[in-house]
Order: sequence, then C-alpha cells, then structure tokens
Amino acid sequence: MDFEGIVPDWFKSFVDMGNTLLWGDFLIGLLILAGLYFSISSRFVQFRWFKEMFKVITEKAETLPDGRKGIAPFQAFAISAASRVGTGNIAGVATAIVLGGPGAIFWMWMIAFFGAATAFFESTLAQVYKVKDREGGFRGGPAYYMEKGLNQRWLGLFFAVLITITFAFVFNGLQANTIAHAYEEAFNLDRWVVGIVIAAFTAIVIFGGARRIASVAGYIVPVMAVIYLLVVFVILIINYDQIIPMLSAIVTNAFGIREVFGGALGAAILNGFQRGLFSNEAGMGSAPNAAASAAVSHPVKQGLIQALGVFFDTMIVCTATAILILMYTDLSYGADALQGIQVTQAAMTEQIGSFGAIFIAIVILLFAYSSILGNYFYGQSNLNYIRENRVLLLVFKALVVVMVFIGAVMDLETAWATADMFMALMAVTNLVAVFGLSNVVWQVAADYKAQLKMGRNPVFETNNIKADLTEVDEWGENRYAQRGDGRS
Repeated sequence: MDFEGIVPDWFKSFVDMGNTLLWGDFLIGLLILAGLYFSISSRFVQFRWFKEMFKVITEKAETLPDGRKGIAPFQAFAISAASRVGTGNIAGVATAIVLGGPGAIFWMWMIAFFGAATAFFESTLAQVYKVKDREGGFRGGPAYYMEKGLNQRWLGLFFAVLITITFAFVFNGLQANTIAHAYEEAFNLDRWVVGIVIAAFTAIVIFGGARRIASVAGYIVPVMAVIYLLVVFVILIINYDQIIPMLSAIVTNAFGIREVFGGALGAAILNGFQRGLFSNEAGMGSAPNAAASAAVSHPVKQGLIQALGVFFDTMIVCTATAILILMYTDLSYGADALQGIQVTQAAMTEQIGSFGAIFIAIVILLFAYSSILGNYFYGQSNLNYIRENRVLLLVFKALVVVMVFIGAVMDLETAWATADMFMALMAVTNLVAVFGLSNVVWQVAADYKAQLKMGRNPVFETNNIKADLTEVDEWGENRYAQRGDGRS
C-alpha cells in the first residue's frame, strides 16, 4: 500500500518555512544564551551537585493521602528517560553525523552540558508549582508555572496546546516512523502492518492510566539501555585502537579543522543542536511534566534528577551510538547519503553480522515504544491543564493511536522536519518563562543547600522563600495531606 502522499504539499512547505525562521541563528543563539546564563548563575549546578544527583534518585516516594506511595523519583526519571531515550539516540545521531559530520557529536555534548543546567531550572520550577491530579498524584510543567509563577494563563494555555500536539501527535508519529523503517529494513515488513501493530499496543497501555505508564517505563528503559550499551561497549573494546581517531575526528570536525564535506562547520553546529535538543529535551519544557509527577520532599531533588537525565541521554547513550556509526567503513555524508535508522543498522551489521539489523530493529522498538508512552504522558498532563473532561480525554487517546499509525507510514524527511519545527516553538516559549522565574530557582536552591549544611534531609517550606508563592498549594507542613476545602 502506498501512503507516501498522506501528508499534503502545503503542510510540507509550511514546515520548511517554519524551520528556516526558527532554526537560523535565533534559536541556536537562544539555547547557548540560556545554557550559559543558567550555568553561571547557579555556579554550574550540573557539575557542583553531580554527586548529589545519584543520592536523590534512590530516595523512596512519599505517601499520598490515600495511603498509596506516590511516583518515586526514579520512576519520574524513567518517564522522562522513556521520552528522551528513543529515536534521537539511534536514528537522530545517525542523521546528525550524516548531515553534519562527526563534529555534530561535539555540539551535542555542548548542548547537553549547558542544557543540564537549563533542565535543573525548568524541572525545579515544575515541582514548585505542581498541583494534585484526580488519580491522587501530581502533575505540572511549564503551563503551570507560566500561570502560577508569571500570572500568565494565556501563555500556559498556548504552551499546553503546543506540547500536547508536539509530543502526543508529532513526536509519537516520528517514533512510530522510525520503528516502521527499521522493521522494513530488517524483515521487509510493510510499514502499514508495523503501524497497525504499534498502534494496537499503544492503545493497550495508554488506556491503562498514568501509573501503568510509569510502571511500564520503569521496567523497559533500564533493561533496553543496559543491553544496547553493553553490545556497543563490547564492540568498542574489540575495536579499542579506533577510539582515539574517532574522538579526534569529532573534535577537529566540530571546529572545521578537518571538514568531511562542504559547509561542514555550520552543518555540524546546526545538526548537533537540533538532534541534541530532540534527544535530551533540555529547555524544551517536556521533562518538567515528568518531574512534577514525583512525590519528593524538596523541588531541587527533581531538578537534579532531570539534569542527570540529560547527561545519561547524550553523554552515554548518544555517544555510544555515535562511536558505533563512526566505525562504519561505508559511512557517507550529505543530504543524498543513507540516513536515519538504516545507517545505524548498517553499522551494527558490519560489526556483528546479519543479526545487526535485526538487533537494532529490536532495540529501536523498545526505545521508541517507551518514548511513545512517555510522550503520551506529557500530552495527557497538559490536556488536563487545558480542560479536565473524560470524553475529551478518550477522544485524545483515540487520536494518539491514529497518529501513531499515520506516523509509521509517512515519509522520513517530513517526520523529522515537523518534529524540528514544533520542538523549536516549544523551546522558545518555555525558555521565556524559565528566564522570568529564574530568581525563584535561585532561592529554592539556596534553601536546599542551607538544609544540607545543617545535615538535614531537605524539606521544602514556601515561607522560607522570599519570592511570592501565594499561588503554590502543594507544599508546606501538610503537603501530601487532603485539603479541608474539598479541592483535589
């Protein structure tokens, strides 16, 4: 069946124009400015509290009013990792290298290092301004701190609509597209068949509720990441003599010292930033939705955990994939070269034989499917912000399932271009809000540090903060108790 014309030409032209406007010097400059500002103003929190990140991720969730345990810090980390670790880490890295050269990986590292500070700020804010949900847990994110922190509900509504469309529909379509291409390459399966299967399994999970999503993601993400990384690390050990040349190629190409094709310096920066942002999501405003769901004693704890998630995604998973691809002897560069998941499959096949393409197909199924679950969680959280309505939610779930199928059968270039445009719009909107509320994060972080110095397990009290937190309801002495006014 031929589905290549499923997306109209006018939409493709609109997306190309949007990317030209957003992904010029403007967004790249904004991402650099944000990373520098949040890093310097926090005295490089992503480095200074690196050890603390591993301490807080192992903490248990606090008890909710109904006696159940809330979503634990690690589960919230897994939800965000489920969205982060996916297509971007396997297909996205391949596309970045093919279009930007080895140097694109260096710029992915840069956006991850500085982006970790941005992730700390946005996720801390998400915890500060979170609210209770109908399931007895919590939800939050940029829409909530735009309304409660900046007193700009219109901006919160705009962002909520944007992230709902971006993650639940556009990004989920891209994840399904990558799975379908991988199985077409490995097993010669028609993409529409793969799309139906993915859509069916997606429906089974998302109609089970957010807690099931957290549970499924908590199992899938660690297992899939460990298996994939072990295989790549074994390949790296076997080819240890190529490590230094590969690292050299990444650095020299990053600054145009040794270009692999015309215009490689600009292409390296652009593709490194685009694929880096898609992969680690720092500053995009997506991970804060998962951060807000955790039941922790202090907002800074989730800020640190989400910063760690950026490092895990880019420095470990993306780098492992990049090394594998750069060892591929038939690697070609440029817009006309083989791109996406098929490059990674070819590289793995060269290393471990014909099973390589099948192995990558299995891995991308787990990576991308867990991303679909994480993406849906973000969409549902923001849909509830716009309006809580059971019928609307059921329609939304059905549309998500339909979009998973459509994404599986659409062409690769359109899928990536659409994702680039929507994540750029999200990043611009979110960063404006985080800049405006940065003083709140400074004060909350200072409170956390002061309690650590006293040898205490930090517990957040709004009256310890000078910033106006009158709109914050979920913190204080009875932060996880039922309210007497009947609100939930």
